Amino acid sequence: MSRKPDVHTRLEYARAWVRGRTELRPVVGMVLGSGLGALADRLGGAVSIPYEEIPEFPAVSVAGHAGRLVVGTLGGVPVAAMQGRVHAYEGWSAEDLTFGVRLLAATGVRALLLTNAAGAVNPGLAPGDLVRITDQLNLTGLNPLTGRNDERIGPRFPDMSQPYDPQLGALLDASAARLGIPLGTGVYAGVAGPSYETPAEIRMLRILGADLVGMSTVLEVIAARHAGIRVAAVSLVTNLAAGLAGKPLSHAEVLAAGEGARDRVTRLATAWTAEAAR
Repeated sequence: MSRKPDVHTRLEYARAWVRGRTELRPVVGMVLGSGLGALADRLGGAVSIPYEEIPEFPAVSVAGHAGRLVVGTLGGVPVAAMQGRVHAYEGWSAEDLTFGVRLLAATGVRALLLTNAAGAVNPGLAPGDLVRITDQLNLTGLNPLTGRNDERIGPRFPDMSQPYDPQLGALLDASAARLGIPLGTGVYAGVAGPSYETPAEIRMLRILGADLVGMSTVLEVIAARHAGIRVAAVSLVTNLAAGLAGKPLSHAEVLAAGEGARDRVTRLATAWTAEAAR
C-alpha cells in the first residue's frame, strides 16, 4: 500500500495548482466561518477555486461553508479567502484540518484573519456580538504539530506566548472604533464537537477562563504560528451556550446570526485588511 505524501509535498502540489489559476500573490489571508463566507464575494477580480479541485485539499460537508478558495483584491490588497473550513468532527486529521492555513502560508500570506461562529460562555455576551479573540484554550485533544516535524514548514517547538498578534489585534480595535462597530475581547475555547456542550461543561469552561466556545480555529492558529504567520481573529456570537439560553441549540441559529452580521464583518475586515497589509 502506498504511503501518503508528507505535508510539504502535499502543499507543493496544492500551491502549484493555485498559482496556475491566478497571477495574484496574496499577502493577507482569511478563513471565513459558518455563515460568514459572503465576504469573499466582495473580492475584486476574483478567481474562485472549489476545494475539490485543489490537490490534497480536504472538502467541506457542513452547511454554511461553501468550500471555495477565493483569490482577489480587497481595497486593492491581494487576498486569499477560504470560504469555509473542515472540522475534527467530520473525521479529518489535525494535518488535514490545518491544510488550508498552511497552503495560505505557502502562497505567501503573512497576515491572517480568522472568523468563526461561537457560543457565549461569558454571560455578558449576547447573540450578534463581535468579539476579538485574545487567547485560546485548545481542548480538542489534537495538535497539528504532533509527529515528525518538517523544518521546511516551521520549527519543532514554536512559541505560543502570543498566539494572536497584538499589533494586528490593535488594528482590528482601531478599525472597529473608526467604523462605529462594537468589538469586544475574549478567550476562545476550541472543542472537538459536533455535539454542543453540556451545562456542566460550560461551567467548567467559565472556570478555565473562556468567554467563547466553538469547534474550530485553535488548530489553525497553532499551524499558522508554526508557519510564521501573524494571526488576528474575530468570533461572531451566534448563541448563548448551554445552560444560559434556556432553549435547545441549533445550527440554523448559527447560520441566521451569520447572515445578520454580514455587513459588519465585511466592513470591519475590509478596513482591517488595508491596515494589515502595510
